[in-house]
Amino acid sequence: MAWQAWFTLAVVIGLIAVLASERVSAPVAIIGAVAVLVATGVIGTSAALSGFSNEAPLTIAALYVVTGAVEATGALEGFTVRLLHATPPRDARPSRGELTRLLAPIAALSAFIYNTPLTAVSAPATAAWATRTGRRPSWYLLLLNLAILAGGLVTAIGTTTNVVISGLLVASHRHPLALFEPAWVGLPVCLAVVAALVLLGPWLAPDRRPPTEDFADAREFTVEMTVSSGADLAGKTVAEAGLRNLEGVFLVEVSHHGTAVAAVGPDYQLSAGDRLVFSGNVSRVVDLHRISGLVPAAARQFEVGPGGHRQFFEAVISPDSDLAGSTLKAVGFRSRFDAAVVAIHRAGENLQGKLGEQSLRPGDVLLVLADRDFKGRATQSRQFALVAQPDGAPAPPRREKAAIVILIIAGFLIAVVSGLLSVLVAAFFAAILCVLTGAIRTWEARDSINLNVLVFVCGSFGIGTAIAQSGLAGHLASLLIARLHEFGPVGILAGVLLATIVITQLVTNNAAAVLMFPIALATAGQGHLAELPLVMAVLVGASASYLTPIGYQTNMIVYGLGGYRWSDFLRTGLVPLLLLVVVALVVIPLAYPLPAP
Repeated sequence: MAWQAWFTLAVVIGLIAVLASERVSAPVAIIGAVAVLVATGVIGTSAALSGFSNEAPLTIAALYVVTGAVEATGALEGFTVRLLHATPPRDARPSRGELTRLLAPIAALSAFIYNTPLTAVSAPATAAWATRTGRRPSWYLLLLNLAILAGGLVTAIGTTTNVVISGLLVASHRHPLALFEPAWVGLPVCLAVVAALVLLGPWLAPDRRPPTEDFADAREFTVEMTVSSGADLAGKTVAEAGLRNLEGVFLVEVSHHGTAVAAVGPDYQLSAGDRLVFSGNVSRVVDLHRISGLVPAAARQFEVGPGGHRQFFEAVISPDSDLAGSTLKAVGFRSRFDAAVVAIHRAGENLQGKLGEQSLRPGDVLLVLADRDFKGRATQSRQFALVAQPDGAPAPPRREKAAIVILIIAGFLIAVVSGLLSVLVAAFFAAILCVLTGAIRTWEARDSINLNVLVFVCGSFGIGTAIAQSGLAGHLASLLIARLHEFGPVGILAGVLLATIVITQLVTNNAAAVLMFPIALATAGQGHLAELPLVMAVLVGASASYLTPIGYQTNMIVYGLGGYRWSDFLRTGLVPLLLLVVVALVVIPLAYPLPAP
């Protein structure tokens, strides 16, 4: 094996390690890896930039706008509400009938709506419904996520991974995937996974306390204090008064002569008569009465709730967030987002101590007290996998445009299925129509596009090219065939599928697809097998992020909302994953003959 192949292997291993550690965002990691490969001469500049001219990122961007219009108009809101209309007995495990009504339609919808926006819409609504009816959100959210992942296998646009694989086919001078081409494999796999979730869900679903249950104290126990006249506190800054880093208690607002100041900074100067609002642990709130110069306010004025100026939000930290690995204090959260974090929930429990000094992790759920515009600021920042209100109340959508969005999506599907337009052109027409009809505003369309995903996808094409051109793909294909040839073509197919599944548990699904695609093509060539069956094995395996929270962004959303632990993903996802492997290995050879024609 030439030095270029060895060097590419080292870069790939390093990339997987960095992505799995979550210490560096995925776009930075992928661009850094490509830069190293260019600097050492493994690939040229044109190969490194090939992803930026590929149709996959453009298609993904256009479909992000369409799904943004779906969310902005509440086109799915009524659908979700109807799925959850039944009120089950309190404290009862989900029945198979309830799971069927929830999971089957959601899986069908995920074939046409990207997994992440669909989860962002349906998961908070499901969690709020479960809480209102006395159920645990953890009984539903992980099963919901697995159903959405399975449904995304049915079409070429069901997930960004499918679009990336179609783009990789085009980049390698092959035909892109037709809209329903994956359905020959994806539909049987989806039906099998959903059936397993319905039958075994009442037993598989973990029983975890949701963040909203632990956050109850933070919402209920707020106290208002006044800086008394002649007190030593008057004239001091918040930091000098010792009010900045109180343990378990947070200064969330100061009212000065009737004007509220949120996200109070350490340099804010206190005045006599200022009304200070604290939130936190009730035992620590009592300690405030012992601070000289603070007296209880005469009447309560601070109110939090839907429709009011101040509201609580749950914000789940994204795997790509620069908040991960840092602290609230280090990133200046209050000034950056004009909001105060009053609680942090991680892996089933609330963090104790000074929250500003806690090192944040992907999947942490922050209970944020802010004005009603916080969700827009937070969403635009791309730091969070999900921003929702604990009661599940969404921002008022433009419902009068919902029917228009549904018609646009229907027209998009008709144009693609009929062959009138390619997926790329149809997606662009659909996105433009969503903007022109007012279903989504221009700035909303811009913000709906996940630039982190696009940059990662563009950069990943350079990695794939390096794996192919350096000879690494051919060498790994030879090893795979040498180890599995005695099991025949199905054994080689199983090797590609299982290798992709293992990689996708450690890194993102798109990364798994890009790393395995050139190896699948090289394996087909050396093993005298048809290429499409092995490509389908990569497509199915890359979306099988069932066993860890980090494999896919939707996993991270439900991980935070449901209060899950890492072990819950392994326990709940293992049976559906085994079923996926068995069904895929049976169906792929039937749908796509393995021996090369």
